[in-house]
Amino acid sequence: MSSEEASAPAKTETDNDGMSWWYRWICKLGAVLGGMSSAMLGIWNCVTVHPLNIVAGVWMVMAACVLFLIEVPFCCQFVEFANMLASRADKLRPLQKAMLYCGMALFPIFISMTLTTLFGNAITFATGVLYGLSSLGKKGDAVTYARLQHQKQTDEEKLAAVPTDDPAP
Repeated sequence: MSSEEASAPAKTETDNDGMSWWYRWICKLGAVLGGMSSAMLGIWNCVTVHPLNIVAGVWMVMAACVLFLIEVPFCCQFVEFANMLASRADKLRPLQKAMLYCGMALFPIFISMTLTTLFGNAITFATGVLYGLSSLGKKGDAVTYARLQHQKQTDEEKLAAVPTDDPAP
């Protein structure tokens, strides 16, 4: 192995996921804000005597812990498995993260439909939507779109110009 290969930074899977640096930071910020709102309102949701609200509140606090472990592992530096979990989560595709975050956000709403669970999970669900939108890929440029439209029009003209087998009387 040459010195150039050894000094070259290793490309990770996240470099090729089609997300720009600022969009990645928006997703991380949304996950952190979603984790904070989910944790605070989850604790508030547990202050009740209704058992389904308590279950939904506990789920919201656990979802906040998972969000912090995946997105900002340096906040959990004393948890032994945090860096390992974060490195595995970085290998997930954006669609997989989107399904995970939206699923974690919808489950407590199905358990107990209250304003606390709705507002507590709204940002987490929005982060899942952001990851889902990033899985669609980058938008094409206008030149490529114009070429495709021109090619489509010429193909339609060729099909319209094909002679039929019926002779005209």
